[in-house]
Amino acid sequence: MLRIHFTGVDLARVRMAGRPDALWETILSFHRLRDRRDARLFGEWRTETRSRLNSETRTLGMLIPSRGYFPDFLTPVEGQYGWDVGLDALRGIRPERMRRELQLLGAGAPMTPRLREFMDDGGKQLPRFMGELRAYHRAAVEPYWTHIQAQIEAERAARGRALLDGGADELLASLPPMLRWRAPVLECDYPVDRDVRLRGRGLLLQPSFFCRRTAVTLHDPELPPVLVYPAAAQLASAPAGGEGARPVEEQRQRTLGKLVGHTRSVVLRAIGDGATTSELARRAGVSLASASQHACVMREAGLVTTLRRGNAVLHTVTPLGAALLKGGAVAS
Repeated sequence: MLRIHFTGVDLARVRMAGRPDALWETILSFHRLRDRRDARLFGEWRTETRSRLNSETRTLGMLIPSRGYFPDFLTPVEGQYGWDVGLDALRGIRPERMRRELQLLGAGAPMTPRLREFMDDGGKQLPRFMGELRAYHRAAVEPYWTHIQAQIEAERAARGRALLDGGADELLASLPPMLRWRAPVLECDYPVDRDVRLRGRGLLLQPSFFCRRTAVTLHDPELPPVLVYPAAAQLASAPAGGEGARPVEEQRQRTLGKLVGHTRSVVLRAIGDGATTSELARRAGVSLASASQHACVMREAGLVTTLRRGNAVLHTVTPLGAALLKGGAVAS
């Protein structure tokens, strides 16, 4: 069990990440690649990723075990500002911190010669590792980035609504079921028993597409607190037919032809920063059934993501839908 202890100041400093974190997604996707579970969501992604992987991943496998602890320096806080910014921070990691965190990988078991060599060389092998990491990211994450962004945007919209409706207390209570808000403690199913005290630093909530079953946090309690948790939008918005995170450009092209027309242009614009089906019908001046039908077509086309929240559903515009609106690509 993981228990995160809040003070009143911490509640005031709870915040949602502004975008998916490319380093967290890359590291966690490497877990999913070696995991045979969730075949409906990740099965085809695994097949496609493995077919693109033609580079060495031995060092990745050494530093990112299939389960349990992996070094905090692999996911620097700067990663929330983009892939390149995160890589720059990783490149500048201090050798003494790297050594300290790598020692934890060998805790409880004899350290392999390769890991000891990596740990003792003062960071000289880090460029090789980063080359592997870049190649893996290009194969496993980059082709699906638009889909990942859409899922995280939908998650942010749902949590943002909870925050507006009831403040930080409602936001924390609205998180996925493996996270339980029992003020002033957020509890989480976790492989080890651990308490994290925020001490007025607040908490960054980072939804993740590739995070599954349990949330993840940094091992070092002195680092800026972050909780990476599974985005609830994953399964609700996965493409039909077991495609999981597969890019669905062909499907979108087939469906985009249905979008020509004044009403759907109005409906797409009416979604704005997020709308339930009832709100969408009211804003667009159409019936509830019509709003639901239009949202379904646009969801199939990749323009809208739908996330269930309680007894209602929340529609949000994807990056593709936003691009069409900004470019005037939807007929009026």
